[in-house]
Amino acid sequence: MYLGGVDGVELFLLGRTLMKIGEEALPDPPGGSARYAGSARTVLIVASDIAARQDTTVGEIAARTGLPQSQVSTAVARLKEAGSVQTAPDPADRRRMLVRPNPEVSPRVAQVRDAGVDDALATALGSDDPRRLAEVTEALEVLARHLAPARSGPSA
Repeated sequence: MYLGGVDGVELFLLGRTLMKIGEEALPDPPGGSARYAGSARTVLIVASDIAARQDTTVGEIAARTGLPQSQVSTAVARLKEAGSVQTAPDPADRRRMLVRPNPEVSPRVAQVRDAGVDDALATALGSDDPRRLAEVTEALEVLARHLAPARSGPSA
């Protein structure tokens, strides 16, 4: 099915553009480290997967996301350090750890969630025209309402 003049390639490229805008909107990483690199995308992918599923394992996350288990383990460690997730032994197999979103919002998670996107959108649009920003923001809100994972989960 072909909708409204947007094909699969255009949708894919739009998704990449939206990811770049999202990265620009994120607050600087803690500890003065360099701006987000590819590893940050991995952390966000893992965080999104954890948000969608309670009590999951690193192996299950790796299987669902297609990421190497070592990268998932590193991402989970970063999310745990940021206070985004909690881990606990699996009661069925105490050798495995279960990962779940932290029910309490850490200061870092609050900072990431509170980061506005207006400046990043204006930069991407090449304009700070309030009408254009409002139109794009409204479109993003519609997409988020219909397609985004639950917001209650972890953020990096």
